[in-house]
Amino acid sequence: MSDLGIRSVGPVRFKIWGLCAAGRDVAEEDLACAQHFLSDAVLPAVAAQGDSDDLGFVIVHPGSAGLSIAAQWWVQGSVLCQRLFRREYGAAQPVDTTARPVVACVWELSIINAEQEAWRHTMMVPQPDPEAYLAARGGLTAV
Repeated sequence: MSDLGIRSVGPVRFKIWGLCAAGRDVAEEDLACAQHFLSDAVLPAVAAQGDSDDLGFVIVHPGSAGLSIAAQWWVQGSVLCQRLFRREYGAAQPVDTTARPVVACVWELSIINAEQEAWRHTMMVPQPDPEAYLAARGGLTAV
């Protein structure tokens, strides 16, 4: 697992996490794919959903079978929204994620859990602190 920094896409600031299967790395083309996914699919979904807190996180996951990108953003102060991208290695087109009831793999769930803890401790308090949320890493360390 690796902390890949923060990226702004429109008004939303995303923490970027890299999570790799054995023998895989997050390549520049994976990050470029994530940037396009955020701009082309996620940002319109954020706008359509409305009531965004303009903060979220992304998991870029070169797995054993393909590339998964899980983009999450917060709305209404406590609700987590998600859009998924998945393309198997060698495939020309991504998998139709709307037809699959996938939430996350067990390794991605550890990041999601850490992010919800960070959200509760920094944003669901009397003085919400977006900068503290963006800085929080929830005890996650690079592996």
